[in-house]
Amino acid sequence: MVSEHASPLAHLGGVDAGGQNVFVAQLALALARRGHEVTVHTRRDGEELADRVAVAPGVTVEHVRAGPARMVSKDLLLPFMDTFARELARSWRRRPPAVVHAHFWMSGLAALQAAAAFDVPVLQTFHALGVVKRRQQGDQDTSPVQRLAEEARILAAADGIVATCSDELFELARLGADRRRVSVIPCGVDLERFRPDGPAWPRGRRHRVVVVSRLVPRKGIGNAITALAGVPDCELVVAGGPPPEELDGHPEVERFRRLAAAAGVEDRVHFLGGVEQERVAGLIRSADVVACVPWYEPFGMVALEAMACGIPVVASAVGGLVDTVVDGVTGVHVPDRRPEELTRALRHLLARPRLRAAMGAAGAERARRRYGWDTIAARTADLYARLAARRQRVMEGRR
Repeated sequence: MVSEHASPLAHLGGVDAGGQNVFVAQLALALARRGHEVTVHTRRDGEELADRVAVAPGVTVEHVRAGPARMVSKDLLLPFMDTFARELARSWRRRPPAVVHAHFWMSGLAALQAAAAFDVPVLQTFHALGVVKRRQQGDQDTSPVQRLAEEARILAAADGIVATCSDELFELARLGADRRRVSVIPCGVDLERFRPDGPAWPRGRRHRVVVVSRLVPRKGIGNAITALAGVPDCELVVAGGPPPEELDGHPEVERFRRLAAAAGVEDRVHFLGGVEQERVAGLIRSADVVACVPWYEPFGMVALEAMACGIPVVASAVGGLVDTVVDGVTGVHVPDRRPEELTRALRHLLARPRLRAAMGAAGAERARRRYGWDTIAARTADLYARLAARRQRVMEGRR
């Protein structure tokens, strides 16, 4: 696997550390449990990091020297991808992989460049598409100007594409992708960690709405704060961002605090900072409702984690959330950037404990049936095998 900016070893909650990190880590572990050997190549962003780290039996993380050995925003990494590709090729000369799975568009560039000399199939998962980000963020989109053109090149060159939801499949079709080379395989959830019967964080008498998110504007946290003004006797708990001791002075936290003060809910909005992944399930189980209300979302793993814990979800009807959260069954869909609709949905659910319990049970069952990482890994491994067999037939036809 190639995941240039999202290391499976990273601390979650930062601007560039979120769902992709979890996806790569959990898929690698689940593939290893099926007997596969997985190496994850990610950019070295610290001098103290070892060249190779054994994460679990069958899973190794290899830190690639490309650019400065420090944290660099992913939007500034494109100039280092040629070096990244050369280092991949050097590693693969020692032991060529059977299949390469690239995560994010810059990983795809490096992977295709490196794999060209080895007759190895390359599978691409974008995790987010530049055209969608440009549409949603406009002038605030900080992606390199080359992104859209390079993503089109990857679409044409990769042996296969994984879309994580039906919305992404439609976006890829609009970009001209060959539908025969696109497979829809969703993200998964750790069913051992995220389950209804585990311990929950303590709480008071107020209702509790939980948001677990990176602190970036598109995640809709500001809309959740505004909506809270119309939901009495309820607190909003926000997990994500820097460590707790670094919250004061953080620009997004300060913006949210000003927004909460203007809405008159500053005493009911609590920022926890980054929460260790192993503690997130307990926080989710302490909620009456989990809110996932981004402006756009390639998949939305937190909604799936909440469902697995038996907690109903209020979700924006965007991206992958349309697939995972079944409106009226496992949660409620609301329009994005419409806090008044979020207020209405929260009031409806919080006033109906039996409905919340029914939705929570339906969500847990849906997560168990469709989204366990072992299920996702089995589907992914089957795709790997088909790509490898197809490449082998092509090679034999050249002889």
